[in-house]
Amino acid sequence: MRDDAREFDTEALPRLPLALLRRLLPRAERDEVLADVRAEYAEIAAAQGLTAARRWLWRQALGSAPALLGWNWWRGWTGFEPRANAYRPGGSMLKTWISDARYAMRRLRARPTYTTLSVLTLALGIGGTTAVFGIARPLLFDPLPYAHANEVVSFWLPGWWNEEEFMYLRGRIPGFSAVGMWRPGDVTMRDGDAPARLLPGNIVSAELFDVLGARPLLGRSFRQGDDVQGAEPVAMISYGLWQELGGSSNIVGRRITLDGTPRTVIGVMPRGFWFPDPTARIWTTRPLDPQGRNGSWELIGRLAPGQTLETMQPNLERLVSMIHERFQYGPKGDKTKDAKFTPIRERLLGQMQPAIVATFVAMGFILLIACANVAALMLGQVEGRSTELAVRSALGASRGRLTQQLVVEALVVGIGAAIVGAALAAAGFRILAEALPIGAWGTSSGFDWTMFAVALLIAIAAVLLVVLVPTTSLWRGDLRGTIGSARTGGIQGRGGRLERGLVVAEVALAMLIVSGAALLVRSVSKLYAIDPGIDANGVAVVDVMSSRDMTSLQRRLKIEETIAALDALPGVKSSAAAMKLPLRGSGDSFNVQVEGRAGDEQIFSYFRVVTRDYFTTMGIRVRDGRFFDGSDQPADSGGSVIINEAFAKKHFPGENPVGRRLVGGFSGTWQVVGVVNDVAEGGLTDDAEASSYYLAGQVPMFGQHASFAIRTSRADPATILDDARRTVNRVAPAFAIQETTTMPRILDLAVGPARQMMLLLSLLSALAMVLGAIGIYGVISHFAARRKRDWAIRVALGLPTSRVIRQIVGQGTALVAVGVMMGVLGTVALARLLTSFLYGVGTVDPIAFASASVVLLLIGVVAAFIPARRASTVDPALVLREQ
Repeated sequence: MRDDAREFDTEALPRLPLALLRRLLPRAERDEVLADVRAEYAEIAAAQGLTAARRWLWRQALGSAPALLGWNWWRGWTGFEPRANAYRPGGSMLKTWISDARYAMRRLRARPTYTTLSVLTLALGIGGTTAVFGIARPLLFDPLPYAHANEVVSFWLPGWWNEEEFMYLRGRIPGFSAVGMWRPGDVTMRDGDAPARLLPGNIVSAELFDVLGARPLLGRSFRQGDDVQGAEPVAMISYGLWQELGGSSNIVGRRITLDGTPRTVIGVMPRGFWFPDPTARIWTTRPLDPQGRNGSWELIGRLAPGQTLETMQPNLERLVSMIHERFQYGPKGDKTKDAKFTPIRERLLGQMQPAIVATFVAMGFILLIACANVAALMLGQVEGRSTELAVRSALGASRGRLTQQLVVEALVVGIGAAIVGAALAAAGFRILAEALPIGAWGTSSGFDWTMFAVALLIAIAAVLLVVLVPTTSLWRGDLRGTIGSARTGGIQGRGGRLERGLVVAEVALAMLIVSGAALLVRSVSKLYAIDPGIDANGVAVVDVMSSRDMTSLQRRLKIEETIAALDALPGVKSSAAAMKLPLRGSGDSFNVQVEGRAGDEQIFSYFRVVTRDYFTTMGIRVRDGRFFDGSDQPADSGGSVIINEAFAKKHFPGENPVGRRLVGGFSGTWQVVGVVNDVAEGGLTDDAEASSYYLAGQVPMFGQHASFAIRTSRADPATILDDARRTVNRVAPAFAIQETTTMPRILDLAVGPARQMMLLLSLLSALAMVLGAIGIYGVISHFAARRKRDWAIRVALGLPTSRVIRQIVGQGTALVAVGVMMGVLGTVALARLLTSFLYGVGTVDPIAFASASVVLLLIGVVAAFIPARRASTVDPALVLREQ
């Protein structure tokens, strides 16, 4: 009956299920299985009809499809299909790569020490590089959150422009489609009887957001008329503040009380918007004064269509000419000199670029050192397998096939390192972000989980670099000749030159980092050696901001009440208040004259308003005369003033200024009652400038900001900060606390980013030295192992073991010395990255270079001594018997 069925017309078989079976069946069994299907189809058709046969065929095709697909995937992708079988879905290359991956996993599991060391070494470099890239990307590469960012520039002398200048130039500045201005303008917000809350913000002109091309998420932006006399007080808030206020769309039009003044919220900026930094939470306008001369503003403008920075020079010259014709300037803040425009990205982020680039380069060096270490480890593995590889080569394995196995093994290590490195980057991201001198961006940045993809890409690039070394050794070596030389003990085994080159490269890279850290250590030590003119030890600081609706008298009385409460705290020796503390920027200044002096000589002077015990609390010393005391009472006009030594030397040369009178500045006449030592009011490295100190009560407590200084007998002044904060909140709830800190911390900040970079590079230097020591140890160990038969023969012939140690250590020391010399040359070339952090130290500093060289040489000697000592204690008889 089967023979009769085969005579059935099988051309009528449905094509679709037959084609499905043909596609899924293995090529070797395809014809046989399809022949059986046709025969069975014919029998069913003859017995039950074509309809039943078609249903049967569809059931066979669809029912067997899952099993055939699984079989297809498993046999084709695992590489276990015999080559004699013509079934090859996925291609033979994929099968061999999968097979090599399984082989690599078995090898790595069998060598846990090698695997762990390779993965962790690479992971350190990958994790650090990934974290730095995650910090650098939003600062240096991502677009700014402004539509016109590429067209916006900042004017020269930021923080020195005033309202009178802006109102005169408004709408008349050539080459710009719009110009606006802004300055810091924190505000206080108070809810009921609760202590006032500080909102970091900025005061802006109505044009600012149009200049930036920033559009609100809700409501509208500022518009013409929002900053003129009589305008309704308005504000725009950040997305984060909107969420804190409830996140309702009804916020637009709502009135909130800021600095005691109700303001209407007109807009909410979108998530991710910031200006000028991520801490800003509110932007307000205020009526601009055409006669306002408070020079604390910054101008930014959007270039007119068709204009670029390169074509703006004629317009810049016209602007300077306009300023020169209208205004007259003293030696400070002369806007007719050094005029230039700066791109807004460079203005807002440029000062952070050197720190990020230097850290990124240092982490890149760490990654390269890690790559060199892993390459040396892999090279040692290849040398250890030289006989095995030679036998496989003799049996027909090509060098390409052997190389592929090395590449796959490196990729497996790299994937493991990428996973561990990404975890390290996620764990250390916040620490690194806060360690870098990037200000508000350090606290506002967050780890982006796309960094795992970055870590994988870095890992792949790293392992491809790593695998170059062992594959080079493999292709340069005589694999089949290795079998013949195996009995010699591998005295002349290959790889020595490559390994030595890796050590030299590692040491050179480590030298770059260590010498950079040494330069910063020298620079920071010189900065801390500068006398700031105060005794910072033992002083706690509480910065507050009062509401704008408080009168000067109310502010002064509340400050005096707060000082009395602070003095009553346990451990407090004295406390005082000032409009601004030293090391926080010079800022406020005016011109004064000496009464009775011929002519109208104008004396430029920075000024501070302080309370009576300020000098004692800050540890400022009197040079002549006295401090403020009880005899200095409030007066209708004039009072007492204290000047610094720079003021006395410059304007009272050869005479005693005590008793002389100054006119100007604040209204009235001011008698000089004392001369104090020069204090670093602005920056730590600024030259001493003429400064004068006025007593609160005789003059208004200038501005909304005040700082309380508290000298304590406690070893750590930070321990009193919580008590001080509670005292201020209790006594003066209308004061919003901006910050609590200590003068030593303020001094650390005044030292600048060099201090943070020193700490960071010192940490990276330690890591580089550890990795370098591991590399030196590994290479010298291999060197000693390759020549152990040679050492054994020499010792057997009478060579002292001390000579063995000296020769092996000498090899390591020579490699380190060559690497140090190369590193010094590289440091000279790359030290310009650190120029902005150096003070009193050149980029070519013999002391820094000598210190780094000695440290690395000592590490090299110690790392080489361990394998040298081990080699010298080997029994020659045992070694020769093994051969």
